[in-house]
Amino acid sequence: MRAYDYILSKQIQWARNNGIDMIGSKRNRGYPAYTQNLYDNLFEPLSDDIKSSFQKGDGGELAGNPSKMQAVHSSSALGVNIFQYWQSNNEVEKIAHACGFCRKTTKISKDISFEVKYSIDERFQYSPNIDVVINNDPASQYKVFAIECKFTEAYTDREHSGIKKKYLDLDIWEGIPRLHDLAKSISPDDHQFQLLHSAQLIKHILGLKKIFGKTNFRLLYLWYDALGREGAQHREEIYEFLEVAKSDDIAIHELSYQELIARLADNYRVSHKKYVEYITSRYL
Repeated sequence: MRAYDYILSKQIQWARNNGIDMIGSKRNRGYPAYTQNLYDNLFEPLSDDIKSSFQKGDGGELAGNPSKMQAVHSSSALGVNIFQYWQSNNEVEKIAHACGFCRKTTKISKDISFEVKYSIDERFQYSPNIDVVINNDPASQYKVFAIECKFTEAYTDREHSGIKKKYLDLDIWEGIPRLHDLAKSISPDDHQFQLLHSAQLIKHILGLKKIFGKTNFRLLYLWYDALGREGAQHREEIYEFLEVAKSDDIAIHELSYQELIARLADNYRVSHKKYVEYITSRYL
Protein backbone atom coordinates (compact mmCIF):
# COMPACT_ATOMS: atom_id res chain seq x y z
CA MET A 1 0.00 0.00 0.00
CA ARG A 2 1.28 3.45 -0.89
CA ALA A 3 2.15 5.77 1.98
CA TYR A 4 -0.61 8.25 1.11
CA ASP A 5 -3.26 5.54 0.97
CA TYR A 6 -2.10 4.05 4.26
CA ILE A 7 -2.19 7.38 6.12
CA LEU A 8 -5.60 8.27 4.70
CA SER A 9 -7.00 4.82 5.53
CA LYS A 10 -5.72 5.04 9.09
CA GLN A 11 -7.32 8.46 9.61
CA ILE A 12 -10.65 7.27 8.21
CA GLN A 13 -10.59 4.28 10.54
CA TRP A 14 -9.88 6.62 13.47
CA ALA A 15 -12.97 8.65 12.55
CA ARG A 16 -15.16 5.54 12.24
CA ASN A 17 -13.87 4.17 15.55
CA ASN A 18 -15.00 7.39 17.18
CA GLY A 19 -18.43 7.47 15.54
CA ILE A 20 -17.59 10.43 13.30
CA ASP A 21 -19.61 10.56 10.08
CA MET A 22 -17.67 11.31 6.90
CA ILE A 23 -18.56 13.32 3.79
CA GLY A 24 -16.89 13.96 0.43
CA SER A 25 -14.95 17.01 -0.66
CA LYS A 26 -18.20 18.28 -2.26
CA ARG A 27 -20.27 16.95 0.65
CA ASN A 28 -22.37 14.48 -1.38
CA ARG A 29 -19.63 13.92 -3.95
CA GLY A 30 -16.01 12.92 -3.71
CA TYR A 31 -14.21 10.43 -1.49
CA PRO A 32 -15.64 10.53 2.07
CA ALA A 33 -12.56 11.76 3.92
CA TYR A 34 -13.97 14.94 5.50
CA THR A 35 -15.73 15.40 8.82
CA GLN A 36 -19.21 16.96 8.72
CA ASN A 37 -18.02 19.86 10.85
CA LEU A 38 -14.62 21.23 11.77
CA TYR A 39 -14.95 20.47 15.48
CA ASP A 40 -15.04 16.71 14.78
CA ASN A 41 -11.58 16.92 13.26
CA LEU A 42 -9.95 18.84 16.12
CA PHE A 43 -8.98 17.99 19.68
CA GLU A 44 -10.34 21.36 20.81
CA PRO A 45 -12.09 24.19 18.93
CA LEU A 46 -9.98 26.81 17.18
CA SER A 47 -9.27 29.81 19.37
CA ASP A 48 -10.39 33.15 17.93
CA ASP A 49 -6.79 34.27 17.36
CA ILE A 50 -5.76 31.08 15.61
CA LYS A 51 -8.92 31.04 13.52
CA SER A 52 -8.16 34.60 12.43
CA SER A 53 -4.59 33.69 11.45
CA PHE A 54 -5.84 30.88 9.19
CA GLN A 55 -8.40 33.19 7.63
CA LYS A 56 -5.61 35.66 6.80
CA GLY A 57 -3.34 32.96 5.39
CA ASP A 58 -3.05 32.14 1.70
CA GLY A 59 -3.90 28.46 2.00
CA GLY A 60 -7.67 28.86 2.29
CA GLU A 61 -7.76 26.22 5.03
CA LEU A 62 -11.09 27.41 6.43
CA ALA A 63 -12.76 28.34 3.15
CA GLY A 64 -15.46 26.22 1.55
CA ASN A 65 -17.93 23.67 2.86
CA PRO A 66 -16.32 21.41 3.78
CA SER A 67 -13.07 23.30 4.33
CA LYS A 68 -9.65 21.82 3.73
CA MET A 69 -9.14 21.58 7.49
CA GLN A 70 -12.10 19.20 7.74
CA ALA A 71 -10.13 16.53 5.86
CA VAL A 72 -9.00 13.83 8.28
CA HIS A 73 -5.61 13.89 6.53
CA SER A 74 -5.33 17.69 6.77
CA SER A 75 -1.85 18.91 7.62
CA SER A 76 -3.24 22.10 9.15
CA ALA A 77 -5.62 20.11 11.40
CA LEU A 78 -2.68 17.96 12.53
CA GLY A 79 -0.67 21.08 13.33
CA VAL A 80 -3.53 22.59 15.30
CA ASN A 81 -4.12 19.35 17.19
CA ILE A 82 -0.48 19.18 18.25
CA PHE A 83 0.34 22.84 18.96
CA GLN A 84 -2.78 24.79 19.91
CA TYR A 85 -3.22 22.83 23.16
CA TRP A 86 0.00 24.18 24.63
CA GLN A 87 -0.95 27.74 23.72
CA SER A 88 -4.33 27.26 25.42
CA ASN A 89 -2.60 25.96 28.56
CA ASN A 90 0.05 28.70 28.62
CA GLU A 91 2.78 26.05 28.48
CA VAL A 92 4.41 26.88 25.18
CA GLU A 93 7.86 26.11 26.53
CA LYS A 94 6.91 22.42 26.83
CA ILE A 95 6.12 21.94 23.16
CA ALA A 96 9.21 24.00 22.24
CA HIS A 97 11.36 21.60 24.23
CA ALA A 98 9.62 18.52 22.79
CA CYS A 99 10.35 19.85 19.30
CA GLY A 100 14.05 19.93 20.14
CA PHE A 101 14.43 23.69 20.06
CA CYS A 102 15.65 24.20 23.60
CA ARG A 103 16.33 22.62 26.98
CA LYS A 104 13.48 21.63 29.27
CA THR A 105 14.39 24.39 31.71
CA THR A 106 14.42 27.12 29.04
CA LYS A 107 11.55 29.58 29.51
CA ILE A 108 11.95 31.95 26.56
CA SER A 109 8.94 30.78 24.49
CA LYS A 110 5.86 32.97 24.92
CA ASP A 111 3.14 32.14 22.38
CA ILE A 112 2.32 30.31 19.17
CA SER A 113 1.18 31.70 15.83
CA PHE A 114 -0.07 29.91 12.72
CA GLU A 115 0.26 30.74 9.01
CA VAL A 116 2.87 33.45 9.58
CA LYS A 117 4.13 35.45 6.60
CA TYR A 118 7.69 36.78 6.39
CA SER A 119 8.22 38.87 3.27
CA ILE A 120 11.27 38.03 1.16
CA ASP A 121 10.97 41.07 -1.08
CA GLU A 122 8.35 43.81 -1.11
CA ARG A 123 8.08 43.50 -4.89
CA PHE A 124 6.63 40.00 -4.59
CA GLN A 125 2.86 39.72 -4.27
CA TYR A 126 2.94 36.73 -1.93
CA SER A 127 5.09 35.75 1.01
CA PRO A 128 5.56 32.13 2.09
CA ASN A 129 3.29 31.06 4.95
CA ILE A 130 5.13 29.26 7.75
CA ASP A 131 2.78 26.75 9.35
CA VAL A 132 3.67 27.30 13.01
CA VAL A 133 5.84 29.91 14.73
CA ILE A 134 6.78 29.87 18.40
CA ASN A 135 7.48 33.46 19.41
CA ASN A 136 10.22 33.95 21.97
CA ASP A 137 11.30 36.64 24.40
CA PRO A 138 12.74 39.54 22.35
CA ALA A 139 15.85 39.47 24.55
CA SER A 140 16.72 35.88 23.56
CA GLN A 141 19.08 35.04 20.71
CA TYR A 142 16.47 33.08 18.79
CA LYS A 143 13.53 35.40 18.25
CA VAL A 144 11.35 32.65 16.76
CA PHE A 145 11.23 28.90 16.41
CA ALA A 146 9.63 28.27 13.00
CA ILE A 147 8.05 24.96 12.01
CA GLU A 148 7.17 23.68 8.56
CA CYS A 149 4.61 20.89 9.03
CA LYS A 150 3.95 18.05 6.58
CA PHE A 151 1.45 15.20 6.77
CA THR A 152 0.62 13.48 3.47
CA GLU A 153 1.99 16.14 1.10
CA ALA A 154 5.24 14.34 0.29
CA TYR A 155 3.42 11.13 -0.61
CA THR A 156 0.89 12.47 -3.12
CA ASP A 157 1.27 12.44 -6.90
CA ARG A 158 1.28 16.24 -7.00
CA GLU A 159 4.56 17.65 -8.30
CA HIS A 160 6.15 20.51 -6.42
CA SER A 161 7.62 23.57 -8.05
CA GLY A 162 11.21 24.75 -8.10
CA ILE A 163 12.55 28.25 -7.41
CA LYS A 164 11.47 30.97 -9.80
CA LYS A 165 14.36 32.86 -11.38
CA LYS A 166 13.21 36.16 -9.83
CA TYR A 167 14.53 34.92 -6.47
CA LEU A 168 18.05 34.14 -7.67
CA ASP A 169 19.33 37.70 -8.15
CA LEU A 170 18.20 39.09 -4.79
CA ASP A 171 20.88 40.39 -2.42
CA ILE A 172 19.49 38.24 0.41
CA TRP A 173 21.74 35.30 -0.51
CA GLU A 174 24.78 36.84 1.19
CA GLY A 175 26.20 34.37 3.71
CA ILE A 176 24.34 31.33 2.35
CA PRO A 177 26.25 30.40 -0.83
CA ARG A 178 25.46 26.69 -0.81
CA LEU A 179 21.73 27.32 -0.50
CA HIS A 180 22.09 29.82 -3.35
CA ASP A 181 23.76 27.14 -5.48
CA LEU A 182 21.01 24.67 -4.59
CA ALA A 183 18.36 27.23 -5.53
CA LYS A 184 20.01 27.68 -8.92
CA SER A 185 20.01 23.92 -9.46
CA ILE A 186 16.27 23.65 -8.84
CA SER A 187 15.29 26.70 -10.91
CA PRO A 188 12.86 26.87 -12.53
CA ASP A 189 12.07 23.16 -12.03
CA ASP A 190 13.15 20.80 -9.27
CA HIS A 191 14.45 17.52 -10.65
CA GLN A 192 16.65 16.82 -7.62
CA PHE A 193 14.04 16.21 -4.90
CA GLN A 194 11.01 14.06 -5.58
CA LEU A 195 9.30 14.06 -2.17
CA LEU A 196 10.80 17.02 -0.29
CA HIS A 197 9.59 20.46 -1.37
CA SER A 198 13.03 22.00 -1.12
CA ALA A 199 12.05 25.27 -2.81
CA GLN A 200 9.49 25.93 -0.11
CA LEU A 201 12.07 25.39 2.63
CA ILE A 202 14.53 27.72 0.90
CA LYS A 203 11.86 30.44 0.71
CA HIS A 204 11.13 30.02 4.41
CA ILE A 205 14.82 30.44 5.19
CA LEU A 206 15.02 33.55 3.01
CA GLY A 207 11.97 35.11 4.69
CA LEU A 208 13.24 34.34 8.19
CA LYS A 209 16.73 35.60 7.33
CA LYS A 210 15.31 38.83 5.90
CA ILE A 211 13.37 39.60 9.09
CA PHE A 212 15.60 38.19 11.84
CA GLY A 213 19.05 37.82 10.33
CA LYS A 214 20.89 34.58 9.73
CA THR A 215 21.52 33.63 13.37
CA ASN A 216 18.35 34.69 15.19
CA PHE A 217 15.89 31.97 14.23
CA ARG A 218 15.64 28.20 14.28
CA LEU A 219 13.69 26.15 11.75
CA LEU A 220 12.19 22.68 12.16
CA TYR A 221 10.98 20.43 9.36
CA LEU A 222 8.27 18.39 11.08
CA TRP A 223 7.11 15.52 8.91
CA TYR A 224 4.99 12.39 9.04
CA ASP A 225 7.04 9.26 8.55
CA ALA A 226 5.81 6.29 6.53
CA LEU A 227 6.84 2.66 6.24
CA GLY A 228 8.56 1.43 3.11
CA ARG A 229 10.43 3.03 0.25
CA GLU A 230 8.61 6.36 0.27
CA GLY A 231 9.30 7.10 3.91
CA ALA A 232 12.96 6.12 3.50
CA GLN A 233 13.35 8.30 0.41
CA HIS A 234 11.69 11.24 2.14
CA ARG A 235 14.12 10.98 5.05
CA GLU A 236 17.12 10.73 2.70
CA GLU A 237 16.03 13.87 0.86
CA ILE A 238 15.52 15.69 4.16
CA TYR A 239 19.07 14.80 5.23
CA GLU A 240 20.42 15.94 1.87
CA PHE A 241 18.76 19.33 2.23
CA LEU A 242 19.76 19.75 5.87
CA GLU A 243 23.41 19.06 5.01
CA VAL A 244 23.37 21.99 2.59
CA ALA A 245 21.55 24.37 4.94
CA LYS A 246 23.73 23.49 7.94
CA SER A 247 26.88 24.04 5.89
CA ASP A 248 25.65 27.63 5.56
CA ASP A 249 25.24 27.74 9.38
CA ILE A 250 21.45 27.77 9.27
CA ALA A 251 19.96 26.46 12.54
CA ILE A 252 17.66 23.81 11.09
CA HIS A 253 16.74 20.28 12.12
CA GLU A 254 14.13 17.63 11.36
CA LEU A 255 11.76 15.59 13.48
CA SER A 256 9.00 13.16 12.58
CA TYR A 257 5.55 13.65 14.07
CA GLN A 258 5.78 10.13 15.46
CA GLU A 259 8.96 11.00 17.36
CA LEU A 260 7.41 14.21 18.67
CA ILE A 261 4.23 12.48 19.81
CA ALA A 262 6.23 9.74 21.52
CA ARG A 263 8.19 12.40 23.44
CA LEU A 264 5.01 14.15 24.51
CA ALA A 265 3.47 10.86 25.62
CA ASP A 266 6.55 9.88 27.62
CA ASN A 267 6.63 13.21 29.46
CA TYR A 268 2.98 14.17 29.86
CA ARG A 269 0.81 11.03 29.82
CA VAL A 270 -0.34 11.65 33.40
CA SER A 271 -0.44 15.46 33.58
CA HIS A 272 -2.07 15.89 30.14
CA LYS A 273 -3.92 12.60 29.88
CA LYS A 274 -6.74 13.43 27.45
CA TYR A 275 -4.45 15.25 25.05
CA VAL A 276 -1.91 12.42 25.01
CA GLU A 277 -4.61 9.80 24.52
CA TYR A 278 -6.00 11.76 21.57
CA ILE A 279 -2.73 12.33 19.70
CA THR A 280 -1.38 8.82 20.31
CA SER A 281 -4.57 7.01 19.31
CA ARG A 282 -4.99 9.12 16.21
CA TYR A 283 -1.50 9.71 14.87
CA LEU A 284 0.72 6.85 16.08
